[in-house]
Amino acid sequence: MLQDVENHSLPRTAAFFDLDKTVIAKSSTLAFSKSFYQGGLINRRAVLRTAYAQFVFIAGGADHDQMERMRAYLSSLCRGWNVQQVKEIVAETLHDLIDPIIYDEAASLIEEHHTAGRDVVIVSTSGAEVVEPIGELLGADRVVATRMAVGEDGCFTGEVEYYAYGPTKAEAIRELAASEGYDLRRCYAYSDSVTDLPMLETVGHPHAVNPDRALRREALARGWPVLDFHRPVRLKQRLPGLSAPPRPALVAAAVGAAAATAGLVWLASRRRSTAA
Repeated sequence: MLQDVENHSLPRTAAFFDLDKTVIAKSSTLAFSKSFYQGGLINRRAVLRTAYAQFVFIAGGADHDQMERMRAYLSSLCRGWNVQQVKEIVAETLHDLIDPIIYDEAASLIEEHHTAGRDVVIVSTSGAEVVEPIGELLGADRVVATRMAVGEDGCFTGEVEYYAYGPTKAEAIRELAASEGYDLRRCYAYSDSVTDLPMLETVGHPHAVNPDRALRREALARGWPVLDFHRPVRLKQRLPGLSAPPRPALVAAAVGAAAATAGLVWLASRRRSTAA
C-alpha cells in the first residue's frame, strides 16, 4: 500500500513511471505501425518487420546482434516524415490503440499517487509525439521522452536530439527534482527493465514491474518490491469517477518536437544489459 496523503509542509514528491511494459502492455511506438502504414509513412514490409519487433519486445527472445540490426533498420524509418502528419495520426488512433493496453494496476497506482498529492511523471525512451499524448490520456503531470531533430521543412532529419535512455533518465529526474522541489528520497519509481536501474536508484522507493531477468535479480538482491501487472483494461471500463485523467498533463522541458518513432531507436539498446 502507498503511504498516506503527503504532508504539504514537507518538500514535494513524485512518482516516475517508465511506459512500455510498465504502464502499457506493449511498445508504445510499435503499436502505431499499422496506423503509420495507413497514413502512407511506411510500407507493408515495414509493418511486418515492426510486428515482429513487437513480438520480440514482448517475448524478450532476440539476442544482442539481432536487436541491433532491427534497431538500425527501424531508426531509419522516420527520416523525412512530416512532424504534423505524425501528430495527427497519433491523435486520431490513440484511444483505439493505447486505451485497451493500459494496465489496470498501473492506472490504479497513478490514481493513488495523485490522491496522495504526488506528481506523476512518465519517463520513456519512446518518442515524445507518442509519449506526450499517452501521458495526457493517463493524466500525468509531466513527460520526459526521446526527441529527434526536425528540419526547416518540418520533417524529421533522422538525428536523435535527446535520448531518454539509461543514465539520461536519471539525469532528467534529478533536474526535475531541482526545478520542482521534489524530495527524491521520498519519491517513487517504476520500471520493467534493468536499463532503468539508474532511474530506480535515484529515488527512495524503487519498484520493479514485470521485470526482465536482470532487473528481477537486482530487485531481489536489494529488497525492492516486485510488482506483477497483467490486466490491461480500457480506462472507460474502470469506475466512472476514475476513468478520466485527474488533471491535465504538463510537458517537461525535455519534451519538445520529437518523432513518434524515436522510441524505435531504443528497441534494441534497452536490452543491451541483458544480452549477455
